[in-house]
Formats: sequence, structure tokens, C-alpha cells
Amino acid sequence: MNYRNNWRRSQTLKPWPNHLPENEQEPMKTKPLKTPDSWLKTAVTLSEALPYMREFADETFVIKYGGHAMGDAELAHKFAEDIVMLKQVGINPIVVHGGGPQIGRMLERLKIQSSFVDGLRVTDSATVEIVEMVLSGSINKQIVSEINAAGGIAIGLSGKDGHLIEARKLRRTIRDPDSNIEKILDLGFVGEPVRIDPTLLQEFAESDIIPVIAPIGIGANGETYNINADTVAGAIASALGAAKLMILTDVPGVLNKDKELISSLTIAEAHKLVKEGVITGGMIPKIETCMHAVENDVEAAHILDGRLPHVLLLETFTKYGAGTMIQRDEK
Repeated sequence: MNYRNNWRRSQTLKPWPNHLPENEQEPMKTKPLKTPDSWLKTAVTLSEALPYMREFADETFVIKYGGHAMGDAELAHKFAEDIVMLKQVGINPIVVHGGGPQIGRMLERLKIQSSFVDGLRVTDSATVEIVEMVLSGSINKQIVSEINAAGGIAIGLSGKDGHLIEARKLRRTIRDPDSNIEKILDLGFVGEPVRIDPTLLQEFAESDIIPVIAPIGIGANGETYNINADTVAGAIASALGAAKLMILTDVPGVLNKDKELISSLTIAEAHKLVKEGVITGGMIPKIETCMHAVENDVEAAHILDGRLPHVLLLETFTKYGAGTMIQRDEK
């Protein structure tokens, strides 16, 4: 018998807990005899989520992040948790963010005047520098930090990186009500996407990295363009053939004439509601973005209430979802 080895083993073995001094003993762990209802609900929720996890594994979701959800610290934290959860279960989330209120506050601090036409900020050369600084700088990095703090690996980008978003000047016309003559509006450095180069985003899809994109585009001559974040999200979703485009707003979704939430719409039904005046105001461009995306290789688009905690998980992993889904017309 090798007494030396046995002696060495005896020196490394820890004594049994009841040999420890009484003040060093660990308390015995217990749990309820009856499983609490909250635990059972969690188990049921996980069970309900399983088929959706299988369905959307390896799929791409493009999420436009903005509105109240960005301005509330607790909602921002929950949004970051949702994004990390999506990535953890095999979905490829891509975040596109806005930042209108933050841009407005910075312009006020710097005493730079700005105006709006049809909801679009007129952006001259001085303003576009501030827009890029706020969007690609402070806001983008704040969202990246939130996702990283929640356990993800996020990286901030703008449309200039890797020529991700090639853009051109956006032109709008208005009709004079008296003369009925159309006039072209000059919105300055406000742009629209011409081409999305998905190469960089496809590389990230094969990794653990979560892209967070500021809606800044680059023109043919190197100009910087400020682009509507909804438009950018829709264009990226189409270029990647995403399974879902999700637009976070400050309303529950699309409401009918009785102010009830509509859970799903086909493109034809959405067109009808716009024509009838049921869908009005700021919801019209969001619906148009969703319809255009669904007509261009995106499987479904969703308008969601960003004020609702964990709304992304509710939409993705539950039977009834949340908000309004826009899908192709039935054949």
C-alpha cells in the first residue's frame, strides 16, 4: 500500500461539514413542498416559447429602437436584455436607432436653429455635423454599453462604416393650395438609402456580435446624410431578407376606428385603412415602411409599443404576440 499517496490525499480532502466549527457551518438549503404558482408560470412560458425558438433559429430580426423606450432607463435595460436573449437562442438581432429628441436638445444647447417639414428635420451643413455626433456618438455608444452590460457583445456602427448605407439627397414636393403648382423642397442633408451593402452584417451574423446602427448614410461624393431610422431599418431588413422587421413606437400598434388594437393586417388591408383615414398622421410612414419591407423579401413586419417591458420577447415567443403584424396578402 502506498502510504505516502494516501497521506497526501488525506491532506487535500476537506472535512465533513459537521466537523466544522458551529459558526462556520453552512445553513441547510430548503424549498417549499408545493411549487409556487410563479415558478409554474415561468415553466409554462418557457415551454410555450420552445417552438418559436426552433422556428426563428438562425433568422435575422431588424429592430428599430426609438421613442419612449430609449428615454426611460428601466425600459432601456429591459430592451438590452431582450436583445441579448434573442442572440442567446440563435436569432440574429440587428438594432437601428433614432434620436430626434436628443438631437433637438443638443441643437438648443448650441443655439443652432432647426425646422421641420413633414416631420423631417431640415439639415444644413452645420446641423448634419451635430446630428452625426449625437447619433453615431453618444446615443449609439450608450445603447452598445447597455447591451454589453446585459451580457451581450455589441458593436456600434453608422452607415458610413463599410459603405453599409449608400444614400442620396431626399427630395420632397409640396403643392401650393392656391395655384396648385408643385414646389420642390430643399431639406439639406436629409437622405434616403440607395443601396445597402450587407457584407459586414452577414459577417456579424456568423459571430456573437450584435450590430447597433446609427441612421447616417454616405453620398456618392462622400457627403453625410441624416436618414429616417424607420426607413433605414426597413431597407436593411429587405437587403438581408429578414424574418422580422420590428418598429418600436409610443403607441400600442395600429388601432381601428373604435380605437381597438388590430393584431394583424395584410398589405391590402393596410392600404384600405390608410385610404379610409383610419390610419393617419405619423403612423402612415411607419405602415408604409412595413408594407415596403414585406413586399421586398421581409417575412413580416411589426409595430410594437416600446413602452411595454420585454415587448420583443412577448412578440417573438408567445402565442398572441404584441402590437400589430403586417404580412403579405393571402394568395
